[in-house]
Amino acid sequence: MKKVYSSAAEALDGLLHDGMFIAAGGFGLCGIPELLLQAIKDAGTKDLTFASNNAGVDDFGIGILLQTRQVKKMISSYVGENAEFMRQYLSGELELEFNPQGTLAERMRAGGAGIPGFFTKTGVGTVIAEGKMEKQFPTGPDGAMEDYIMEEGIFADLAIIKAWKADETGNLVFRKTARNFNAPAATCGKVCVVEVEEIVPTGSLDPDAIHLPGIYVHRIIKGDHEKRIEQRTVRQKKEQA
Repeated sequence: MKKVYSSAAEALDGLLHDGMFIAAGGFGLCGIPELLLQAIKDAGTKDLTFASNNAGVDDFGIGILLQTRQVKKMISSYVGENAEFMRQYLSGELELEFNPQGTLAERMRAGGAGIPGFFTKTGVGTVIAEGKMEKQFPTGPDGAMEDYIMEEGIFADLAIIKAWKADETGNLVFRKTARNFNAPAATCGKVCVVEVEEIVPTGSLDPDAIHLPGIYVHRIIKGDHEKRIEQRTVRQKKEQA
């Protein structure tokens, strides 16, 4: 089966439709599938629901789809670096489902494993728990009963992610922080499309270095990436004595 495509638009051909649910990888501006997001913007697909740690910044990442009003709902952990994201949410233009970061990552992983729901202590007694099933388990000291809430696994129509390297069968290697949400996001989509910096021949990757096996990957593109820095912090220059 052909997995390597020549462009983001070609890789997404036949997959996009209005109102779809997309799981997107990335952490801050690290590991964002920027080429695939641009292709979705160019396609004009609208009323989208995104599950992603955040929405990038105003003119990068999912932020470019917020600017064009193509996103209906965000399932996210963090909105702080995106002024348009915050503005649309506060004005009621955008639906937002807040998730703790670990819960969001586990919801993606659970969906990829075929698990429709799981219980966690994270969020018990807070607004996160509102409207969710609660159950007690004997996990406290000496078997004391403790409260848990149920979270649902994420099952997306499409997963879009970015990896460092891929071989031609879709085995992936991520680089450092980019591994955080890309791997679980990849597993929870019915179809997974990946953009990478390098495609290497099949068999050239060390099996012990593969972070995600190619069974999860359906389409691959290679491209050039901008690699922005979200917050650049430098020390003050010391004056010469």
